[in-house]
Amino acid sequence: MSGDSLVFHYSGHGAQQRNFISDEVDGYDETLCPLDYELQKMILDGEINAVIVRSLPKGATLHAIIDACHSGTLLDLPLLCRMTDNGQYVWENDSSGSGAYKSTSGGLAVSFSGCGDNQTSADTSVCIQALSGNTMTGAMTYSFIQAAQGAPGLTYGCLLNANAIRQANSGVRLNGPITSFLRKVLFTGLFRISHTISIYKLAFMISKMNLSYHLLRCLTITGGHS
Repeated sequence: MSGDSLVFHYSGHGAQQRNFISDEVDGYDETLCPLDYELQKMILDGEINAVIVRSLPKGATLHAIIDACHSGTLLDLPLLCRMTDNGQYVWENDSSGSGAYKSTSGGLAVSFSGCGDNQTSADTSVCIQALSGNTMTGAMTYSFIQAAQGAPGLTYGCLLNANAIRQANSGVRLNGPITSFLRKVLFTGLFRISHTISIYKLAFMISKMNLSYHLLRCLTITGGHS
């Protein structure tokens, strides 16, 4: 309902399968692989879009944080944001041209992905204060936590900017898979949305406490990426 702020986070295995209804630009559906997918089936991007995107009402916001292989268009959102290294950005219409409606019922849906549809996502080993010792986790999940916790009043533009993430108060040098993730977000277009916004004016509005609790808890149960 209006005023609701929803979070969908997944860190685990993702895959692709052939699309037969011509509503995917690359001819493939992106999928999530739950624990029982070999007995049941994988969860298709179109199913996720139908359940949590198209039904999103005006005044509600959905943030999806997808740390999985082949996850670029997992919510099938129509617009992607491409940024330059100096922070300028453009919106691109990434819809398939099939005429299928894949946006919301008036709400704002936002997706952050760990990699593109034709890419694989990375793990990293980091020392997390809330947990004991080094923990293997998705590079995207970890860097997202650092960015979201690093500065109050963050806008979407600052969240997407590599400097904002690097300057987060993590005490960890962001290199390797994390730097790779940042380059992907900035230059490959892994920030997708249901309709255009002004990314340097609109604040990123997820409760820090709720987000950090949820994601840190997920770090203890995250599966590897394939």
